[in-house]
Amino acid sequence: MSIKKITNIVAIIDRITEAIGNFTAWFNLLLMAIVFVVVVLRYGFGFGSIAFQESAIYVHSFIFLVASGYTLKHNGHVRVDIFYCHFKPKAQALINCFGSLFLLIPVVLFIGWMSWAFVTESWRIYEGSSQAGGLPGVFILKSFILALVVTLLLQGIGEFLRAILIIKNQETPPNESISEGAA
Repeated sequence: MSIKKITNIVAIIDRITEAIGNFTAWFNLLLMAIVFVVVVLRYGFGFGSIAFQESAIYVHSFIFLVASGYTLKHNGHVRVDIFYCHFKPKAQALINCFGSLFLLIPVVLFIGWMSWAFVTESWRIYEGSSQAGGLPGVFILKSFILALVVTLLLQGIGEFLRAILIIKNQETPPNESISEGAA
């Protein structure tokens, strides 16, 4: 595959990931509003709603799972690196290349494989909440696991290809999006 094709693929993946991340970010406002309403209703008016509480779980799960690729792109996942930060960009790219190929991608594929039956069974029975008054769409909630697989796999491939470009001196290493110690 030519360098130009790899560069184009990385750019497309990055655009998709950015769009997903920007879309998902708006759900943080929704999550804050839901939690605010739950707290005000519960402690201000003595009214509790399992459906409201579960909706906060659904929205939080959506944000967390769907934005995982975006978080990977911006180096926001927790990582313990004692030596990595002191390596030169090519050495970092080599580590990222092997990490993506032999750790990230296989683990994501394993998660997808192991969760497939879990999600499809939930859809088959249109699984709902086990709580009286809860939300009926647990099958939708479980589907977010597959969204994690898709977004993380897509960005994992992008990070692998980006590392290849850096190793071949075709791309400058990206600036770290999350400052050290901030995550």
